[in-house]
Amino acid sequence: MKGIVCYDSVYGCTKQVAEALAEQLRAEGNEVTLMNIKENGRPALEGDILFLGSPTRWFKMTSPARDFAKNLKAMGWKDQPIVMFDTMMGVPEDMAVRSRELSAKGAAAKLRDLAKAEGLNVREEVLHIGVAGMKGPLTPKGQDEAKEYVKTLLPSLK
Repeated sequence: MKGIVCYDSVYGCTKQVAEALAEQLRAEGNEVTLMNIKENGRPALEGDILFLGSPTRWFKMTSPARDFAKNLKAMGWKDQPIVMFDTMMGVPEDMAVRSRELSAKGAAAKLRDLAKAEGLNVREEVLHIGVAGMKGPLTPKGQDEAKEYVKTLLPSLK
């Protein structure tokens, strides 16, 4: 399987999560492209799954992440699954509580809703990774949580 991990990052925390996702995808035997959306514009996208991440800024996604999501179809992404992720403050430690309490909050939820409105195949569940302050750093378990998410996600895609 080929995975594409696209992200926008302001202080580097979302980039660290994207790198952890890509690292675990590779460890599971997949081909991976890691892409900073500010540096790559609107490339042609070819793959089996796309991860798209943004920091949560003022309760929403960054404008580069929003614009990227709006243009996914034009970049060739149609029926393949999309997973949204974000970094944000105030994330509960317990993953079940996190999923329940934050399902409609943060950049990832806004990206999910935007992608749905565009008719894309986006997963309902989003990944929220905590940061300790406005500029980070990631919480101590942040990168491990991202890797664990990939481990649990991949079997559901086969």
